[in-house]
Amino acid sequence: MRTEALGLPGCSLVHLDRFEDERGCFVKTYQRLAFEAAGMEPLEGETFYTVSHQGVLRGMHFQTPPSDLAKLVHCLAGRVLDVILDLRRSSPTYMQHRTVLLDGTQSTAVYLPHGIAHGFLALSDGATMAYQVSKPYNPSHDAGIRWDSFGFDWPIAQPLLSERDQRHPALADFDSPFA
Repeated sequence: MRTEALGLPGCSLVHLDRFEDERGCFVKTYQRLAFEAAGMEPLEGETFYTVSHQGVLRGMHFQTPPSDLAKLVHCLAGRVLDVILDLRRSSPTYMQHRTVLLDGTQSTAVYLPHGIAHGFLALSDGATMAYQVSKPYNPSHDAGIRWDSFGFDWPIAQPLLSERDQRHPALADFDSPFA
């Protein structure tokens, strides 16, 4: 495993260990000791995935304290435009965002520490995103920022959004609980 800084403190592009032979490939998606050695929090809360149609936008999601969490996201199939937003008030990149193109044919993932909102746009049908998080989901601390309120120019005019994602507050109206 190798990491590359993404320009928001603590956020990394993770190049996962990939082994190929005539049968196909094997990808090791999580190694606790390697994560700890790289300064990343262990991710042993839950593992889950989503499957999205092209044009679906999910985000910008996070959990508030004390249920805030770190997460590792990667694309198992299809392609997505992954977007992260820094909500940590003391961060030098507070309210800044970064993007990464994730593709199921590559072995890359994005690591997000506490206080980072996450979302993505599915660029293909069947875009499958896997998540590994440091704590279990807590619905009473589920939160988000409206997808079109933080200065990112999404490459789609009318994405398919859930009702929940349409109701998130704008970044300007959000009082961040992250120090």
